[in-house]
Amino acid sequence: MNAPATITRDFSADFPGMVTRDGTPWHYLDTAATAQKPRAVIDAMARALGEDYATVHRGVYTRSAEMTLAYEAARRTVARFIGGHEDELVFTRGATEAINLVAQTWGRANVKAGDRILLSQAEHHSNIVPWQMVAQEVGAIIDVCPLTDDHRIDLGAAEAMLTERHKLVALGHVSNVTGSVLDAPRAAALAHKVGAKLLLDGCQSAPHMGVDVAALDCDFYVFSAHKLYGPTGIGALWARKDILADMPPYQGGGAMIDRVTFAKTTYASGPQRFEAGTPAITEAIAFAAAADYVSAIGPANIHAHEQALVARLRRELGAMNDVRLFGPEGSAGIVSFALDDIHPHDLGTILDESNVAIRAGHHCAQPLMDYLGVPATARASFGLYSSEADVDALLAGIARTRKIFGRG
Repeated sequence: MNAPATITRDFSADFPGMVTRDGTPWHYLDTAATAQKPRAVIDAMARALGEDYATVHRGVYTRSAEMTLAYEAARRTVARFIGGHEDELVFTRGATEAINLVAQTWGRANVKAGDRILLSQAEHHSNIVPWQMVAQEVGAIIDVCPLTDDHRIDLGAAEAMLTERHKLVALGHVSNVTGSVLDAPRAAALAHKVGAKLLLDGCQSAPHMGVDVAALDCDFYVFSAHKLYGPTGIGALWARKDILADMPPYQGGGAMIDRVTFAKTTYASGPQRFEAGTPAITEAIAFAAAADYVSAIGPANIHAHEQALVARLRRELGAMNDVRLFGPEGSAGIVSFALDDIHPHDLGTILDESNVAIRAGHHCAQPLMDYLGVPATARASFGLYSSEADVDALLAGIARTRKIFGRG
């Protein structure tokens, strides 16, 4: 696949973190963990922290009112980025907090003893542990959907497993280990057929492909800003408006209230009910700047560009008889592999000597590692700034590692 013309510009020039301290190129292949930040995001956050800074929702003076407008405009921008509306989007500290919010509010209110929750073998710990906590508390049961031979979530198996006792299906839209893409509309249809809700972990889909929550037909969608070229410490929960309206708050404090007396407190409506305390004002504005940056380039263009790099790397690695590849051919921006009996940590350390950065480990997916029969994998993950030169550097580093370990 050829990358679209709009992605042939060297976007790495927009990212000051793409060089080492001595100015040499840094081959950053760990975007699935966290993305580098473009100058547009850095500048937006600097302005918000500097000449534009004030609190929101409280001050009657001009700058506070302007910052409030900017903060709420950021909510609209981020919601629009995934095809949602501003009154459906809650700012959180990240996708992990967003999943915990759903678990501790909607989950506690709707999942009872004997009910079931369906997860998959491929889930990130953040989409396992919160549901385990709820299940243990209320006496619910967690079912685990297996994977296909090419490590996709097996929706055929899911269909056979689902019953009317299932209240929730929580799945990764894109695996952070294999890059496999879930057929989300089919997953939604299967969940809704038995009366269950569908939560999608969108951490790896929002940065890599166009997302439209209406087309996906999910009930909850979570993602983090820092994987979308934005700042750390902020993410978002999108939920259907009617579902959000029925969810009780799980943190109390300022901003999330309507009226407080010692006799009774009433709560704000909409997203504000879930945003107790002073919000991440500057982070929200930078989050919106990141969404605008990605939108201007085009998520489809980014996806095609990354798929071309994935295809080349999988082709090169697949020709090596000492490499085991994980995941399907058409993965979204991620290639996980194991190199014979060389531990991924050793490979990652040697690659670092050549300014190549990959992730090595279990990727917060220990059940998946057990399923694959490995303690860890090496993971190369691409972003819109990635290039053929990064693949060249990785392959050269693998060859060097082989020589160091006497493998030819």
